[in-house]
Amino acid sequence: MAHLFAARHLDGVLIALGIATGLATVLGGALALRFAGKVHLILGFSAGAVIGVALFDLLPEALELGAGADPRAIVSIVALGFIGYLIVDRTLLIATTDRSGHRGHLGAGSLTLHSFLDGVAIGLGFQVSAAVGVVLAIAVLAHDFSDGVNTVNLSLAGSARPAVARRWLIADAVAPMAGIAASRLIAVPKAQLAVIIAAFAGFFLYIGASELLPDSHHRYPRVWTTLATVIGMALIYGVVHLAGGG
Repeated sequence: MAHLFAARHLDGVLIALGIATGLATVLGGALALRFAGKVHLILGFSAGAVIGVALFDLLPEALELGAGADPRAIVSIVALGFIGYLIVDRTLLIATTDRSGHRGHLGAGSLTLHSFLDGVAIGLGFQVSAAVGVVLAIAVLAHDFSDGVNTVNLSLAGSARPAVARRWLIADAVAPMAGIAASRLIAVPKAQLAVIIAAFAGFFLYIGASELLPDSHHRYPRVWTTLATVIGMALIYGVVHLAGGG
Protein backbone atom coordinates (compact mmCIF):
# COMPACT_ATOMS: atom_id res chain seq x y z
CA MET A 1 0.00 0.00 0.00
CA ALA A 2 2.83 2.41 0.87
CA HIS A 3 4.54 1.61 -2.44
CA LEU A 4 1.30 2.31 -4.33
CA PHE A 5 0.90 5.62 -2.51
CA ALA A 6 4.50 6.57 -3.32
CA ALA A 7 3.98 5.72 -6.99
CA ARG A 8 0.80 7.80 -7.15
CA HIS A 9 2.56 10.68 -5.38
CA LEU A 10 5.41 10.54 -7.92
CA ASP A 11 2.92 10.50 -10.78
CA GLY A 12 1.34 13.66 -9.35
CA VAL A 13 4.74 15.35 -9.06
CA LEU A 14 5.64 14.43 -12.63
CA ILE A 15 2.31 15.69 -13.96
CA ALA A 16 2.83 18.99 -12.12
CA LEU A 17 6.34 19.29 -13.52
CA GLY A 18 5.09 18.53 -17.02
CA ILE A 19 2.54 21.31 -16.74
CA ALA A 20 5.17 23.68 -15.33
CA THR A 21 7.60 23.02 -18.20
CA GLY A 22 4.81 23.64 -20.68
CA LEU A 23 3.93 26.93 -19.01
CA ALA A 24 7.60 27.99 -19.01
CA THR A 25 7.78 27.32 -22.75
CA VAL A 26 4.59 29.27 -23.42
CA LEU A 27 5.79 32.18 -21.28
CA GLY A 28 9.10 32.37 -23.15
CA GLY A 29 7.36 32.23 -26.51
CA ALA A 30 4.75 34.80 -25.52
CA LEU A 31 7.45 37.24 -24.43
CA ALA A 32 9.34 36.62 -27.67
CA LEU A 33 6.20 37.40 -29.66
CA ARG A 34 5.45 40.55 -27.72
CA PHE A 35 8.83 41.85 -26.48
CA ALA A 36 11.44 40.66 -28.99
CA GLY A 37 14.98 41.34 -27.80
CA LYS A 38 14.01 41.95 -24.15
CA VAL A 39 14.77 38.52 -22.72
CA HIS A 40 18.57 38.60 -22.59
CA LEU A 41 18.84 38.43 -18.79
CA ILE A 42 16.65 35.35 -18.56
CA LEU A 43 18.61 33.67 -21.35
CA GLY A 44 21.83 34.45 -19.46
CA PHE A 45 20.36 33.02 -16.25
CA SER A 46 19.17 29.94 -18.15
CA ALA A 47 22.68 29.39 -19.53
CA GLY A 48 24.15 29.41 -16.01
CA ALA A 49 21.45 27.07 -14.70
CA VAL A 50 21.88 24.53 -17.50
CA ILE A 51 25.68 24.52 -17.26
CA GLY A 52 25.44 24.31 -13.48
CA VAL A 53 23.21 21.23 -13.67
CA ALA A 54 25.68 19.52 -16.00
CA LEU A 55 28.73 20.28 -13.83
CA PHE A 56 27.33 20.21 -10.28
CA ASP A 57 24.66 17.51 -10.54
CA LEU A 58 24.68 15.29 -13.63
CA LEU A 59 28.41 14.65 -13.91
CA PRO A 60 28.89 13.79 -10.18
CA GLU A 61 25.74 11.64 -10.27
CA ALA A 62 26.96 9.75 -13.35
CA LEU A 63 30.32 9.12 -11.68
CA GLU A 64 28.56 7.85 -8.54
CA LEU A 65 26.18 5.58 -10.47
CA GLY A 66 29.09 4.19 -12.47
CA ALA A 67 31.27 3.68 -9.39
CA GLY A 68 32.55 0.36 -10.71
CA ALA A 69 33.55 1.83 -14.06
CA ASP A 70 36.61 3.81 -15.09
CA PRO A 71 35.81 7.51 -14.43
CA ARG A 72 37.48 8.34 -17.73
CA ALA A 73 34.87 6.23 -19.50
CA ILE A 74 32.07 8.23 -17.87
CA VAL A 75 33.73 11.52 -18.80
CA SER A 76 34.19 10.21 -22.35
CA ILE A 77 30.44 9.62 -22.55
CA VAL A 78 29.91 13.24 -21.48
CA ALA A 79 32.20 14.29 -24.34
CA LEU A 80 30.34 12.03 -26.77
CA GLY A 81 27.05 13.55 -25.65
CA PHE A 82 28.48 17.03 -26.27
CA ILE A 83 29.83 16.09 -29.71
CA GLY A 84 26.68 14.19 -30.67
CA TYR A 85 24.45 17.12 -29.81
CA LEU A 86 26.82 19.46 -31.66
CA ILE A 87 26.64 17.35 -34.83
CA VAL A 88 22.83 17.18 -34.74
CA ASP A 89 22.54 20.90 -33.97
CA ARG A 90 24.93 21.96 -36.74
CA THR A 91 23.29 19.60 -39.23
CA LEU A 92 19.90 21.14 -38.52
CA LEU A 93 21.43 24.62 -38.73
CA ILE A 94 22.83 23.87 -42.19
CA ALA A 95 19.48 22.42 -43.25
CA THR A 96 17.62 25.55 -42.13
CA THR A 97 19.84 28.31 -43.51
CA ASP A 98 17.62 29.21 -46.43
CA ARG A 99 14.68 31.57 -46.17
CA SER A 100 12.02 29.14 -47.33
CA GLY A 101 9.01 28.34 -45.22
CA HIS A 102 10.49 24.93 -44.41
CA ARG A 103 13.11 26.62 -42.22
CA GLY A 104 10.53 27.66 -39.66
CA HIS A 105 9.08 24.15 -39.49
CA LEU A 106 12.37 22.27 -39.35
CA GLY A 107 14.04 24.53 -36.79
CA ALA A 108 10.99 24.70 -34.52
CA GLY A 109 10.42 20.98 -34.96
CA SER A 110 13.95 20.18 -33.80
CA LEU A 111 13.41 22.27 -30.66
CA THR A 112 10.13 20.46 -30.03
CA LEU A 113 11.92 17.11 -30.25
CA HIS A 114 14.53 18.43 -27.87
CA SER A 115 11.80 19.47 -25.41
CA PHE A 116 10.44 15.91 -25.58
CA LEU A 117 13.89 14.63 -24.58
CA ASP A 118 13.95 17.17 -21.73
CA GLY A 119 10.81 15.51 -20.38
CA VAL A 120 12.39 12.08 -20.71
CA ALA A 121 15.41 13.39 -18.78
CA ILE A 122 13.19 14.54 -15.90
CA GLY A 123 11.49 11.16 -15.70
CA LEU A 124 14.76 9.23 -15.81
CA GLY A 125 16.22 11.60 -13.22
CA PHE A 126 13.50 10.56 -10.78
CA GLN A 127 14.48 6.94 -11.41
CA VAL A 128 17.90 7.83 -9.99
CA SER A 129 16.57 9.79 -7.00
CA ALA A 130 14.11 12.52 -6.09
CA ALA A 131 17.00 14.98 -5.65
CA VAL A 132 18.33 14.36 -9.17
CA GLY A 133 14.83 14.63 -10.60
CA VAL A 134 14.18 17.96 -8.88
CA VAL A 135 17.47 19.50 -10.00
CA LEU A 136 16.92 18.31 -13.56
CA ALA A 137 13.42 19.76 -13.48
CA ILE A 138 14.80 23.16 -12.42
CA ALA A 139 17.28 23.11 -15.29
CA VAL A 140 14.60 22.10 -17.78
CA LEU A 141 12.27 24.85 -16.53
CA ALA A 142 15.01 27.44 -17.06
CA HIS A 143 15.90 25.97 -20.42
CA ASP A 144 12.32 25.57 -21.66
CA PHE A 145 11.75 29.29 -21.25
CA SER A 146 14.54 29.90 -23.76
CA ASP A 147 13.19 27.05 -25.91
CA GLY A 148 9.91 28.93 -26.16
CA VAL A 149 11.79 32.08 -27.20
CA ASN A 150 13.86 30.22 -29.80
CA THR A 151 10.92 28.22 -31.16
CA VAL A 152 9.05 31.43 -31.90
CA ASN A 153 12.12 33.16 -33.33
CA LEU A 154 12.99 30.25 -35.64
CA SER A 155 9.41 29.85 -36.79
CA LEU A 156 9.05 33.56 -37.52
CA ALA A 157 12.41 33.59 -39.34
CA GLY A 158 11.25 30.80 -41.63
CA SER A 159 7.61 31.68 -42.18
CA ALA A 160 7.19 35.27 -40.91
CA ARG A 161 3.69 34.24 -39.77
CA PRO A 162 2.77 34.54 -36.07
CA ALA A 163 0.05 31.89 -36.48
CA VAL A 164 2.66 29.30 -37.50
CA ALA A 165 4.87 30.36 -34.59
CA ARG A 166 1.99 29.96 -32.14
CA ARG A 167 1.21 26.45 -33.39
CA TRP A 168 4.83 25.37 -32.93
CA LEU A 169 4.89 27.03 -29.52
CA ILE A 170 1.94 24.88 -28.43
CA ALA A 171 3.66 21.74 -29.74
CA ASP A 172 6.85 22.67 -27.91
CA ALA A 173 4.90 23.26 -24.69
CA VAL A 174 3.24 19.83 -24.86
CA ALA A 175 6.46 17.97 -25.76
CA PRO A 176 8.01 17.84 -22.23
CA MET A 177 4.79 16.38 -20.82
CA ALA A 178 4.86 13.69 -23.51
CA GLY A 179 8.51 12.99 -22.67
CA ILE A 180 7.75 12.61 -18.97
CA ALA A 181 4.89 10.23 -19.79
CA ALA A 182 7.15 8.19 -22.08
CA SER A 183 9.80 7.90 -19.35
CA ARG A 184 7.27 6.17 -17.08
CA LEU A 185 7.17 3.31 -19.59
CA ILE A 186 10.95 2.81 -19.39
CA ALA A 187 12.75 0.97 -16.58
CA VAL A 188 16.50 1.56 -16.95
CA PRO A 189 19.07 -0.53 -15.01
CA LYS A 190 21.36 1.44 -12.70
CA ALA A 191 24.48 0.82 -14.83
CA GLN A 192 22.75 2.19 -17.93
CA LEU A 193 21.43 5.17 -16.00
CA ALA A 194 25.06 6.24 -15.47
CA VAL A 195 25.55 6.30 -19.24
CA ILE A 196 22.30 8.17 -19.87
CA ILE A 197 22.94 10.78 -17.16
CA ALA A 198 26.50 11.30 -18.48
CA ALA A 199 25.17 11.80 -22.01
CA PHE A 200 22.62 14.33 -20.75
CA ALA A 201 25.48 16.17 -19.01
CA GLY A 202 27.14 16.51 -22.40
CA PHE A 203 23.87 17.68 -23.97
CA PHE A 204 23.35 20.32 -21.30
CA LEU A 205 26.94 21.55 -21.51
CA TYR A 206 26.51 22.11 -25.23
CA ILE A 207 23.12 23.79 -24.85
CA GLY A 208 24.38 26.15 -22.18
CA ALA A 209 27.82 26.96 -23.54
CA SER A 210 27.13 26.92 -27.28
CA GLU A 211 23.54 28.15 -27.52
CA LEU A 212 22.29 30.05 -24.50
CA LEU A 213 25.49 31.88 -23.50
CA PRO A 214 26.25 33.27 -26.98
CA ASP A 215 22.58 34.12 -27.56
CA SER A 216 22.25 36.06 -24.31
CA HIS A 217 25.51 37.97 -24.87
CA HIS A 218 24.65 38.71 -28.50
CA ARG A 219 21.31 40.18 -27.45
CA TYR A 220 22.80 42.35 -24.71
CA PRO A 221 26.62 42.32 -24.34
CA ARG A 222 26.73 43.89 -20.88
CA VAL A 223 27.96 42.93 -17.43
CA TRP A 224 24.37 42.27 -16.29
CA THR A 225 24.05 39.36 -18.71
CA THR A 226 27.23 37.77 -17.33
CA LEU A 227 26.05 38.35 -13.78
CA ALA A 228 22.76 36.61 -14.59
CA THR A 229 24.72 33.58 -15.81
CA VAL A 230 26.81 33.47 -12.62
CA ILE A 231 23.63 33.74 -10.53
CA GLY A 232 22.10 30.84 -12.48
CA MET A 233 25.13 28.63 -11.78
CA ALA A 234 25.26 29.68 -8.12
CA LEU A 235 21.56 28.88 -7.68
CA ILE A 236 21.97 25.37 -9.07
CA TYR A 237 25.05 24.83 -6.89
CA GLY A 238 22.98 25.77 -3.85
CA VAL A 239 20.02 23.63 -4.88
CA VAL A 240 22.24 20.60 -5.48
CA HIS A 241 23.89 20.91 -2.07
CA LEU A 242 20.56 21.43 -0.31
CA ALA A 243 18.98 18.49 -2.12
CA GLY A 244 21.98 16.31 -1.21
CA GLY A 245 22.01 17.48 2.37
CA GLY A 246 25.46 18.99 1.86
